[in-house]
Amino acid sequence: MTADSRDTTRPAGRPRRRGAFAVLARLLVALTVLALAPVLGLASLAGLASVTTDPAPAVVLGLAVFASVFLLGLLLFLPRPRTAPWRRVRAAVLLLVETFVVVRVVPATFRPFPDAPPARSEVAGRRYWDLPTGSHIAYVRLTPKRPRTSTPVVFLHGGPGVADMKRDAAFFGALTSDGYVVYVYDQVGAGSSGRLADPRGYGLARDVADLDAIRQAVGAEQMILIGHSYGAQVAAAYLAHHTDHVAKAVFSSPGSLTPSPTGSALLSRLDPGQGRALSLGLLHPRALAAYTLVQVNPQAAHALVGDDEMDARFARYYELLQPALHCRGAAVGRSVAGLGAYANLSPQASGAPPLPDLRSALAATTTPALVLKGSCDYLSWSSAAEYRHVLRGAELVYLRHAGHDAYQDQPGLYMASLRAFLAGRPVPEYEGDEPPADYEGPR
Repeated sequence: MTADSRDTTRPAGRPRRRGAFAVLARLLVALTVLALAPVLGLASLAGLASVTTDPAPAVVLGLAVFASVFLLGLLLFLPRPRTAPWRRVRAAVLLLVETFVVVRVVPATFRPFPDAPPARSEVAGRRYWDLPTGSHIAYVRLTPKRPRTSTPVVFLHGGPGVADMKRDAAFFGALTSDGYVVYVYDQVGAGSSGRLADPRGYGLARDVADLDAIRQAVGAEQMILIGHSYGAQVAAAYLAHHTDHVAKAVFSSPGSLTPSPTGSALLSRLDPGQGRALSLGLLHPRALAAYTLVQVNPQAAHALVGDDEMDARFARYYELLQPALHCRGAAVGRSVAGLGAYANLSPQASGAPPLPDLRSALAATTTPALVLKGSCDYLSWSSAAEYRHVLRGAELVYLRHAGHDAYQDQPGLYMASLRAFLAGRPVPEYEGDEPPADYEGPR
């Protein structure tokens, strides 16, 4: 065998392996760039939106960055042909793919969502307060045949921005048979209440100010507050600042006094199919643009997507989240028509003021308090337990086979506990600090 033949055969296969590794590395880089395209586009959108309330320039910049980076990813992904005919084919493929993506993404970003806003439920006796805070508030007043006290019951819905006046009035209106006047109202930005021109006006401070204005409007020296979820946080903040005006307080599936992110716990209660349906809806280009804008500039988001359109899209997502609010396997047929998207999203934006620490103020109160917690609540056990620890003498009732919306899942047990507490009778209090063995939520 000659030296030439040995030199020819020795490296056989090695260039191919190096070539295969190079192709694989190239594909990985290309896929990374393609995946980064929407991320960089949204980052560019957020950057410009932080300095202007006009959404158009920010959205255009975001789309331009997305299209440019996406094209770069395509250039890296497609092989480099050596012959002129294949180069023309490659160029045509690049043009077709890029055009297809741009034609799909750009109109979808600017075109309004096709979702029809859900019809708001007609509630008999609905009226409106025009409060000195500037809020236009829808409410219903339920009166007993024989009033037994001048202290009304006021129900505070959750969310924020999740109002269901018709069902809540039907349920808590049962307290009229015990002689209570009951008020159920939609917080500003939700249900049939007015929306704010500037979404930055939504938040806990506004809701507490509205509640005190409502107390004055109905001429009550004291109120019995029943707060559900976020409504419990409103009740706690009101109690901390206006202790003398609260006769009793009920905290139903309460939001934490030391707030922490709850989105992952909520999503974990969806099965894979439900989670995919929700994710696909959130990946809509216009939705991504709107939610990104809310985080950095709610005014710009509001200018891009108005209240009616955003409320309709929020209602669609909330319907998909319904199973997470109840125990697994429970029949879920409830729809909510009183959603307020910006009332929900703006207070949770990255630039929104943090919620105040109310614990020291609440520890000084002696107001009787009841905490109601369901076994399938997606909120942590500690979010309810801390109310009992902070509020002196607070009692906690544990409701088995009840989710976050415990009064819908176990209406009989819930109402019995509520009535006993309001009447000063013993309630079936849960004594332990640790959650029960059958509790399904986070600790």
